Parts: sequence; C-alpha cells; structure tokens
Amino acid sequence: MQQISRNAAPFLLLALAAAANWAAWLGWDQRYDTAPDGSVSGPYQAWQVAGLVVVLAALLIGGAVRFGALAAFGPTLGMFAAVVYDWSDDDSGLWAVGASMVVLGMFFATLLVVALAGNARRMTAAN
Repeated sequence: MQQISRNAAPFLLLALAAAANWAAWLGWDQRYDTAPDGSVSGPYQAWQVAGLVVVLAALLIGGAVRFGALAAFGPTLGMFAAVVYDWSDDDSGLWAVGASMVVLGMFFATLLVVALAGNARRMTAAN
C-alpha cells in the first residue's frame, strides 16, 4: 500500500500542477476579440499558449527525469481535467472534440518525453 501511495503522489502532484498551469495561463481569459473588420479571434493569445506549453514541457521533462514514466503522465490528466472544466459549458458540443485533441496531443508528447528521458538515463548510466 505504501508503494502505491509513493508512486501516486508524484502523479497527482504533476496533475495538479498542470491544471494550475492551465488556470494561470488560459483559465482567466474567456473573452473573444473582435477586429475592426468584424473577424473574431481568441479567446487565447499566442503568448498565453506559448507560456502554457513551456511550463508543460518543464513539468513533463521534470516528471519523467525525477519520478519516472508513470508520474510523467500526470500532466495529461491535469490538462484533461482543466480543459473539461473550462470548456464543457460550450453549447456547440465541440468542446469534447477539442478536449480529445488536447488529451491525444499530451499523451503522445508525454510518450516522446518519457522515451527521450529513458534514453538519456541509460546513456548516463552507461558512462
């Protein structure tokens, strides 16, 4: 039982950190911007998404290197929870498509980071 809680703690900590990251960068911005020509964009600006991705990359890399492969999947759960909470009030129903795309992107990014971290760990151990 203690082994499970020791493995679950980093996973949950990284999930909470990813959800907080979403709230810090994107969760507060719900307003769409209308340009003078009538076109609508948003609600997120490029700098917000870039900030989110940089912090997520740090969480993924840090989680994979420090805690191992299982814990590195915590940010995927955190992002999924944040996206569902933030987008689920959309009446069009397209939020589910967007949430699925976020989860798939996070999952494959995590697989890549875990593979690279494992390879780096093996190369370091061999030297």
